[in-house]
Amino acid sequence: MRVLAFAVAGGLMAAAVSAETHKGYETPPYSVEAAEGAMELRRYGAHLVAEVTVAGSREAAINTGFRMLAGYIFGGNAKGESIAMTVPVAQSAVAEGTWTVRFMMPGGSDAATLPQPGDDRIRFVTVGPERQTALRFSGLRGTETLQARADELRAWTTAQGLTITTGPHFYFYDGPMTLPWMRRNEVAFTVQ
Repeated sequence: MRVLAFAVAGGLMAAAVSAETHKGYETPPYSVEAAEGAMELRRYGAHLVAEVTVAGSREAAINTGFRMLAGYIFGGNAKGESIAMTVPVAQSAVAEGTWTVRFMMPGGSDAATLPQPGDDRIRFVTVGPERQTALRFSGLRGTETLQARADELRAWTTAQGLTITTGPHFYFYDGPMTLPWMRRNEVAFTVQ
């Protein structure tokens, strides 16, 4: 990862980041427009995701959605081909008790050339370009923790004069067997 930083007014830092991998897994590239502590304002380019919509509690939905999408990339598709794993696994609320779970497709992927999913609940969507505020943290990712971090980020986002359009989005970079203090988790909001 390449990072360039310089100071700007108000104690914020602006930086350009080329986020290419996390522990060897491809991540969506973004640039950091401003940062303050663990809070960042990011600009993401357009990228292709495979997503499913799942009903249930947040914990049940992430597990179900992950299994469905993992099945697709591990060969549960029309060609029986494996597709490279990427991170993060993303989760966003659609409505009360309904969640979207997403896997980013590898860079350079095209919905027309990727193998068709064996499960018709999986769809391809191009996300972005967009701006997001994000808060990175380690530890356990229980619903109460995620809500507290979302509240913290919402307050910071509003204090920056930014308007939230969607979110919170939850990003999980490490598997459940990773020691909590070594996990990378994020909460984010899409902003105007």
